[in-house]
Amino acid sequence: MRLLSVNVGAARPLRIGGRNILTAIGKAPVAGPVAVGRLGLHGDEQADPSVHGGLDKALYAYPVEHLSYWQAQRREAGVSLFNESLPPGFMGENLSIEGLLETEVWIGDELHFPGCVLRVTAPREPCFKLNAVMGLNTAGRLMMERLCPGFYLAVAQPGRIDAGQPFTLVPGTRGLRVSEAFAAKRLKHQR
Repeated sequence: MRLLSVNVGAARPLRIGGRNILTAIGKAPVAGPVAVGRLGLHGDEQADPSVHGGLDKALYAYPVEHLSYWQAQRREAGVSLFNESLPPGFMGENLSIEGLLETEVWIGDELHFPGCVLRVTAPREPCFKLNAVMGLNTAGRLMMERLCPGFYLAVAQPGRIDAGQPFTLVPGTRGLRVSEAFAAKRLKHQR
């Protein structure tokens, strides 16, 4: 398991349906070590702390293994004419990770990096901002169907983090997988 990219972004307006909506979904990679505090990465912002951010959602990790699916969906919808790669941070993630999927991680598990420890707290819930950024009005629904939301992290031990670092998964109580928690949310939304 490896951290491929550390991504931060500032809150800024995004035009959606004729309105300007404040969002920090646009993340970009940063070079070198980044400080990790209890509320997230140095230099990162969250526009809507009622949904993103805070102690339990300080960071958002997304497995890069899902990006080829999203590239194909965008290409099929005519949003992306070529098979260009989606850049790190495109999904709004702070951490672009490799080697750990939602079916393999449980709420309460910890990701141990050389300079900090992060605890898995919840799956991401897609919103209309994801649809807008993806250019697909079905992106949220597709994420729910495919069970590929990524996951939120709390900062168990502040420190520093850097792209390219390996990390280890330390099991927590193992009551509920991230994919199971997301599937339960999907059922709730269908009712």
